[in-house]
Amino acid sequence: MAWKAIDRVNAPTEESPSLSEPLKEKIRGFFDRYPTKRAVLIPALHMIQDDHGYVGWKAMEEVAELLEITPSDVFDTVSFYSHFWTHPKGEKVVMACRSISCDLLGADRVLDECKKVLGIGDHETTPDGKYSLMTEECLAACDHGPCLMINEKMHKCVDPANVRKILEDDANDKLDIPRSNLYDGANRTSA
Repeated sequence: MAWKAIDRVNAPTEESPSLSEPLKEKIRGFFDRYPTKRAVLIPALHMIQDDHGYVGWKAMEEVAELLEITPSDVFDTVSFYSHFWTHPKGEKVVMACRSISCDLLGADRVLDECKKVLGIGDHETTPDGKYSLMTEECLAACDHGPCLMINEKMHKCVDPANVRKILEDDANDKLDIPRSNLYDGANRTSA
């Protein structure tokens, strides 16, 4: 994988959503859970991405101001973690594991089939906006490789011959268990 050069001087000029006041309040609700405002950055980025679908430049500047850190600190964090998107992503994100365990079991063939079926490459989105594709170092299911995760649903022991069937299933991202309320639940109070 080749590293992309990052231009930290000239931010993209396209418009991106601002943080709404309710979202800012939700982020502020995490301040008492952490020793510093800076420590709220990762949960704040997750909340922004859940709300907007990605973390745009305007949101990076606004969360920096809210957390009293520099925009470059926010951008460094966003660009370091592959789960954060700086551009709109598809309704469903297909994550292909590329760990050594999955690789030994044929993950490269599964990824190639995903690219072929979707017609896109890594960190790209289908023209209809339905799917985005990305690779991840490890999906933490090494004993069930090769794995794909669609949004938050894990697909284990994926065979390249089954990729099309998985991607055509409308319920391929539906969880069998309830999602955590970590970011959506009521603020905790300290004892």
